[in-house]
Amino acid sequence: MKRLLACAVIVLLAIAAMHTLDVGDWTVSFGGDEYEGPLAALFSLIFGAGGLVIAAVAIVCAALFVGLLFAGLGVLMVAGLALLAVVLVAAISPFLLPLLILFGLWYMVSRRRERRQADLKEHTI
Repeated sequence: MKRLLACAVIVLLAIAAMHTLDVGDWTVSFGGDEYEGPLAALFSLIFGAGGLVIAAVAIVCAALFVGLLFAGLGVLMVAGLALLAVVLVAAISPFLLPLLILFGLWYMVSRRRERRQADLKEHTI
């Protein structure tokens, strides 16, 4: 008896929902047939919801595509900045040539000094 009462309440709520939509003048053409009334409202709600689902899937796919596109452009931008840095260093390098020569001389002298000190430590022991 409780199940029958629950089913009756659900059916009455469905009927009340259909009447609140005021579907008396709705007409849907589907497959060459025209449907009116509550059946037309049901078809329009189902097909409208289906269209919204398809639109949501399309928007998600477009968002993924745009995200991947901009990520790829970001990688290209970083590579371009690295290339720009190399070009700038190459353009500035003639002005830094004297510093490069001094650094090379300092490195060779310090390396010779370290070898000499290592040789002195070996001979003293």
